[in-house]
Order: sequence, then structure tokens, then C-alpha cells
Amino acid sequence: MKKYRVMVKKLFTNPKLFLSGILTQIFILFLIPSSLSYSDIHNSTMVAVIPINGEINRTMAVFVKRGVENAVKDGVEYLVFDINTFGGRVDSALQIANIIGSVEKGRTIGFVSASSGQLGVSWSAGALISLSCRKIYMAPGTSIGAAAPITMGPEGAKPTSEKVVSAVRAQMSALAEKNGYPVAVAEAMVDVDIELVEIRYDDRILLVKREDVEEFRRKAREESRKFEEVKVVSPSGKLLTLTAKQMEYYGISSGTVRDIDELMEYEGIRNPLIIRYNESGADKVVSFLTSSAVAGLLIMIGIIALLIEITTPGFGLPGTIAIICFLIVFFSCGLLGTLESFELLLFIAGIILLVIELLLIPGFGITGVAGIILIVASLILSMQGFVIPKFDYQRKIMKINAIVVLSSLVGALIGFTVLARFLPKIGVFSALMLKAEQKPEEGFVVQDEEEKNKLVGGQGIAVTPLRPSGKAKIGDELYDVQTDGEYVEKGTRIEVIEVSGNRIVVKKAKNK
Repeated sequence: MKKYRVMVKKLFTNPKLFLSGILTQIFILFLIPSSLSYSDIHNSTMVAVIPINGEINRTMAVFVKRGVENAVKDGVEYLVFDINTFGGRVDSALQIANIIGSVEKGRTIGFVSASSGQLGVSWSAGALISLSCRKIYMAPGTSIGAAAPITMGPEGAKPTSEKVVSAVRAQMSALAEKNGYPVAVAEAMVDVDIELVEIRYDDRILLVKREDVEEFRRKAREESRKFEEVKVVSPSGKLLTLTAKQMEYYGISSGTVRDIDELMEYEGIRNPLIIRYNESGADKVVSFLTSSAVAGLLIMIGIIALLIEITTPGFGLPGTIAIICFLIVFFSCGLLGTLESFELLLFIAGIILLVIELLLIPGFGITGVAGIILIVASLILSMQGFVIPKFDYQRKIMKINAIVVLSSLVGALIGFTVLARFLPKIGVFSALMLKAEQKPEEGFVVQDEEEKNKLVGGQGIAVTPLRPSGKAKIGDELYDVQTDGEYVEKGTRIEVIEVSGNRIVVKKAKNK
């Protein structure tokens, strides 16, 4: 009764909890099938099923984290992770393993399933995630193992460095030791150099590393126990992969079951209330937006639009496009949990420095370079959950992010140059450009030949900075002039080198 008094007290002192309780009762009364009575729900065991299917990536880690948090919040007693994957990102797999390993209330079970349309495997990062669960069940015909990290390149998959292998091996060993699985099995799934041997020690069947066989033999001889070296399960030079039948035979898995219902029977759960968490449409959208190709394209478009906005007067369409692109990039990274205020401050500081360089400082120097570096750094850091890489796999992730951002920057600079040259000729942009001709027969006048002769070679003073256009006083008249791209400071003496219609081209005068 004390437990119920405490629960009632919490309901009336916490409005949110009280409201959620009311909504739960509404859900129970109206959405649960009528064949299931309230007493059935009251006496049932809550079980959460969280699928981990397909590629292990950052979005999957966010989804699992949200699912676990909701399950723990709802007071779920069993968390079943439906695992079916070839693997994926090492950092995401480690994050998921840590999320599962941090569950204190609730029993975690990894289930390698084999339903229609699934792979029926828990390889690579999937093996790491399976070992993070307190129990493992497998469907008939499934397998687990081959957890060595690899690097994908132009020539296909390649073994990664020993540092990464060592880090993953250590994590696999720690998870196996924590949850009572054979450490030698976990290491053999990661390290191709380990030879795994099956031995019979008294009435137990064990899997041990080759270098440990003699130690077991000596110990059996000293203690007068039975010992037999049965066979080599995984030879050196080959990663360990075990089938569902082998996992059960060696006592690593808790059983071989066809589906979740049969798993519940094995666990002795007679009246389970199963809550299934599935990826939402928002999860899929975030996964799409944070892929390297899409993120790179958004960054490139954003930079092009930003450069166009900075180099044109006023605020218009390019600025709006730039804001939208960078908002999508940063918002997606924020949903993944890799964005901090530090990256946003870096990005804003980079934009300010770039604006100062392009509008206030002649030429392009250290201020502009610093602005670009800050923008690039902010984008790279927003795509990862660390600032300084500590492990080899983190360095690889930072390298990939740097390639994505820098290639987008190069593409943006090339695209901006092309647009600046050919923008007036492109139909879609022609509406933004002034195309009307000022013809003499329509009342417009240009300098005649005599006027041209007077101006060409003449000298004057730049009344405003010329970057490259501005105003200059030539003789007693004030003219709109421009240079061939050269920056001319206010007050500098200039010389007219060309007059074409109303276009007056000047340069710095040699004689001041």
C-alpha cells in the first residue's frame, strides 16, 4: 500500500505526471482492444522492442537513445533490441553500446531475428551491440560475429589500422566480461590473429584462445580433472562467426527462438504488454539530410548564396537561400546531438570576418582567410561529437567530415566564379539582371567622340573608394567610374584609360 500512496502523492504534486496518467487511462480504455481487460494490463509485464535494422549510423544512435529513454521513463521491465545488421559506423556502434549498457532499470536482451526481408545477421557493429545486452537470443539460421572494423575505399573494404582494432577489441572484451560472455569469443570476433579452440574441461565445454590451452591442460592435470582439446573453432587468419546453434551450444546465447513471442516464453513472461518503437518519418528525413552527399550539397549551395549576397547590395534571395541551407545543416546536426553553441559561435564569427574583408578591407587578406577557416571549422565540428580526436577511428571520421566540407567549399568557389561570369546569360537568373538598353533614339545620350577625346587621358581624384566602381572628379565634373578590378582608395589620383558609352574606366595615375 505504501507504494501506491507514494504514486498517488506524485500524481497530485506533479501536473505533468498527472496529465500523462489521465492520457494513459484514455489510451487503455479506448485504444487497447476490448478483449484485453484492465486487469490483464495491470498484471502484465511491459516489454519494449527497439529495432536496430540496417546500417548503423548516427541517426540510428539517436533513435536508440530516444527509444531507451522513453522505455525507461515508461517503466518498461524488459528492453528487447531486435538486431539485424551488417554493421556501420564504429562511433555510432560504441554510442549505442554505451546507451544499452547504461540501462540500470530493465533487463536488456539482444535478439538476432530472421523475419521476412531481413538479413538474419548481427555482424561487425551488430556483434558489439549484441554483447552490450545482458542476454542474447537468436532466431534459427542467423549468425553473429565478424566484428573487425574496416575502411571503405575506392578499391573496396580494407582492414583498418591496429589502433582501431585494438580499441574495438578492448571494448568488446569489456562488454563480454560485464555481461558474462566468454572474453576469448569477443576478441576472436574482432582480431583475425586469434585462434579459438574448443576444449572439454570436466563437464564443461569452453572456447579459449590457443595460447591459453596449455594453461587449462596444466591446471586440469594438477587438479585431476578431465581435459580434452576438441577442435579449432576459428583458425588464425579468420574472424570468428558463430551460428545460432553454435551460440546456444557453447552457452553464449540464452536460446534459439523463432520470434519475440517465443522469446517471452523462454523468459517466463506469460502476459507481456509489448510496446514497439519504430523509426519515424522525421528520423528518416534527418538520416537523409545528414548523409555526406546531401550535407555537402547543402553546404556548397549555402556558401555560393552567401558569397553572392555579400558581394551584391541589399538583402535578397541569395541571402535567404544561404540562411535556409545552413539552418538545415545545423538543425540536422543538432538533432544528432553533435552541435554545440561553440560551433555556432565559430560560424557567426567567420561570417563577420568574411563580410569585413569583402566590404571594408581592400584586397583579400588574413581577415578573409581567418573567416573561411572559422566557417570550415564550425561545419566540420558540427558533424561530429568531439573537438579533438583521441582515437584513430575519430581521426578517420574527422578526415571524412573535412573532405566533405572542403570539397563543398572548393565546389562553391568554382560555382561562384562561373555564376559571376555567366549569370546574365543564364535564363533562370536573367530576371535578376538589368537587360534594358538605353538607345539614343529613345532619348538616352552617350558621350560623343569629342567628349571621349576630352576624357581619355584626363586625370582626376577618386571621390569615393573604387571597388571597383565609385565616383571620381575629373576637371570640374563628377563622374561614375570603374577600374579593371583594381582597388583605389578615396583621394587617390586617377587617370581615364577608356570611355565606352557611359562607361568610364580609370586606373591609378602615375603622376600624382
